[in-house]
Amino acid sequence: MYKDILRPLLYSIDPEKVHYLTANGLAFSHQVPLVKDIIRRSFNIESTSLERNVFGLTFPNPVGLAAGFDKDARWIEALESLGFGFIEIGTITPKAQSGNDKPRLFRLQKDEALINRMGFNNAGVDRAVERIQKSKHRVPLGGNIGKNKVTPNENAVDDYLYSFKKLYNYVDYFVVNVSSPNTPGLRELQGKDQLKRIFQALFEHRTTNEKFKPVLLKIAPDLNQEQLLNIILLVKEISIDGLVVSNTTISRNGLVSNNRLFQENGGLSGKPVREMSTKAIKFIHEASGGTIPMIGVGGIHSPEDAIEKLDAGAQLLQLYTGFVYEGPGLIKRINKRLIK
Repeated sequence: MYKDILRPLLYSIDPEKVHYLTANGLAFSHQVPLVKDIIRRSFNIESTSLERNVFGLTFPNPVGLAAGFDKDARWIEALESLGFGFIEIGTITPKAQSGNDKPRLFRLQKDEALINRMGFNNAGVDRAVERIQKSKHRVPLGGNIGKNKVTPNENAVDDYLYSFKKLYNYVDYFVVNVSSPNTPGLRELQGKDQLKRIFQALFEHRTTNEKFKPVLLKIAPDLNQEQLLNIILLVKEISIDGLVVSNTTISRNGLVSNNRLFQENGGLSGKPVREMSTKAIKFIHEASGGTIPMIGVGGIHSPEDAIEKLDAGAQLLQLYTGFVYEGPGLIKRINKRLIK
């Protein structure tokens, strides 16, 4: 029903508008007890065989929601009701920012892909904390943090540390985002020296807290093998807790959608990223001897895609574009296949 009826209707509306329309609609329906129960029964699968213990956390199932969908922690409980095993909010910045000019989200339907150049549009970390405090979610919650656009790279560590401190008592793990292509100069922070400064500042604050919170690094799918080897060395050198592989790509190779669309600036996600991210996961897993925990994300549109990521070396998965194209039933289909 989703792909035959609902999706064509939604695709007649501007992508960013339909994003808020559907998410707000889900959140509204979640306020009705009977409807909430029906949604949960329809999409959730509970099985001990699905549980995963990664980064010192227990996940009821390995299928999570990637950052970018719920940037402001608006819909945590409603999204959880669809069967996700964990939710990652953000990317969150210290101060509110409106992001890049619209339009900034584009559908490439023939490729089952999206291009976005949102630019970390969010209401700021304080507003996110307020919403998390009101949430009654039961699955692990991740906080994806970035820097404000106006913050120069030499001061980036201050932005990451600020949000880290604010969110520390309210999320279960963190992801440092230095790989989005939509904030000017951000990917320059993927260098070893810059990353060491950021992570060492976060780890120093972590030692002052009683509760340990894992801190992961999200990397781009465009890194070559030498760059990936440097990431592996850095992870081991400063004990980064894991990787999210991967963010969106700046590549446009192999697209079949019309020329105007794929010339739009921004990060490409969806099916065209599947092979890139899986290759990166496999390389990191093999080169590290399987010692680095990873969340696999990028181009998961089917249970087979999910299993491919797990076989490559990922311990957990995240959906975004596949969730948009396939609908919430994808979560259940993946989990049912994993049980088998």
